[in-house]
Amino acid sequence: MTHANLFDIFAARFPKDGAAPFLTTRDGHTTTYGALANLSARMAHCLVAHGVRPGDRVAVQVEKTPEAVFLYLACLRAGAALLPLNPAYRSDELEYFLDDAAPALVVGDPANADLKSLCAKRPGMHLLTLDARGHGTLMDESRDRDGAFATVPRADDDLGAILYSSGTTGRPKGVMLSHRNLASNAATLHKLWQFRPGDVLLHALPIFHTHGLFVALNTTLMNGSAMIFHNRFTAEDVIADLPRATVFMGVPTFYTRLLATPAFDRAVCRNIRLFISGSAPLLEETFQQFESRTGIQILERYGMTEAGMITSAHIDKPRRANTVGWPLPDVNLRIVGEDQKPVASGATGEIQINGPNVFRAYWKKPEKTAEDITADGWFKTGDLARVEPDGMISIVGRAKDMMISGGFNVYPKEIEDVLDGIPGIAESAVVGMPHPDFGEAGLAVLTLVPGKSPPEDTALRAALKAHLANYKVPKLMVVADTLPRNAMGKVQKKLLRETYKVAWEKMLTGETA
Repeated sequence: MTHANLFDIFAARFPKDGAAPFLTTRDGHTTTYGALANLSARMAHCLVAHGVRPGDRVAVQVEKTPEAVFLYLACLRAGAALLPLNPAYRSDELEYFLDDAAPALVVGDPANADLKSLCAKRPGMHLLTLDARGHGTLMDESRDRDGAFATVPRADDDLGAILYSSGTTGRPKGVMLSHRNLASNAATLHKLWQFRPGDVLLHALPIFHTHGLFVALNTTLMNGSAMIFHNRFTAEDVIADLPRATVFMGVPTFYTRLLATPAFDRAVCRNIRLFISGSAPLLEETFQQFESRTGIQILERYGMTEAGMITSAHIDKPRRANTVGWPLPDVNLRIVGEDQKPVASGATGEIQINGPNVFRAYWKKPEKTAEDITADGWFKTGDLARVEPDGMISIVGRAKDMMISGGFNVYPKEIEDVLDGIPGIAESAVVGMPHPDFGEAGLAVLTLVPGKSPPEDTALRAALKAHLANYKVPKLMVVADTLPRNAMGKVQKKLLRETYKVAWEKMLTGETA
């Protein structure tokens, strides 16, 4: 049972030499694997001292730092479930997550007054701090703790993390990920992507999201190898460090920005054996330009919060634009029509999956779990795809009304709820549109209360930003007399995309890179 704890699985693969490097920052500071074990132990003692017990949730809303990585490992060691939260979340969003997950402990930025206020109003909800420099009460209280900690035994199905994934209607859903879910996916990707001794990952992704947290970090830990750790992505910093790395993972936005930088060339990429892209569709143009510039084909994969990675192109097989490879070896995948029966070969339908990586349930939402998991145990992804003649999967759209902007899930209903509450707006509809940098971005179509004047764009954006993270704010907002609806009264969002295509393209032409 002990070895079902994900940390123990990682630790069994750590280098025997504790002086082996684990994480090196941009300023050259290196944390060894021995220090990783020591720091995560001291943090785990701190969590326990604050009343965290096995199965409790620890909410973390901090900037990306090495200390935040050690906190993730400390949660595993203490048997707690990590609840990572985007630092961009506003007070309204945070309030929901704290009330729904009821964490025993919250770790946040000391400058976040909203988070302090929310925790103060909830008896028994302790708050520790961790800032962008890796300083705060968490570190102060961990400093003198014991550097050894007996990792709490966990069973396969015990909760390792909760990540929130919104639906098309209603409030966000907490995806319950077990130690087995996370461990199986990490082990499969480690083998499939042929991680080897001496690999160095250049990590420039956020760590509140599946991609940066569970794909990039977990495969590195499973390999017991090193990574170069950037607290944020900039093309210039990545280009400077790529010659020292062998693996790079990014969202499509990273690749478009690298290609827009003249210094990005074959010489810069000479040591990279693997460029991986995910979290959003990669445009064919980007795929082709990248291969032309570097001589390397980007490896695309497909996944989601509820399952980690689901499909991937293979290391030793040619890759094609607009495909996301084959199902992972331990993932079962079927494509079904509206009648829930498998479609004919080459036909489009919804992806459904099962396997050891797939979550079991949504936190405290059995009705949502029943909606999204079939009676025979298959998760309904809501993504539309077809199987190519060679077995590769092509994602052709989403049945669920969601867009992915810059690698982050954005749910129109959440934005529409805020827009509809603004005085003067009668109703709204938000759709995802193609964007050369972010993959997709929002277009909002508004109708007005009779007699009201259109709100100024600046004021409208300010009202949205008061409630939503910046990346959720639509890039273009237009006013219409009515919203097109079908016979059932449902807004025809496909028609909105067609109607405002020209306006969207004009807006893109006027944008700066």
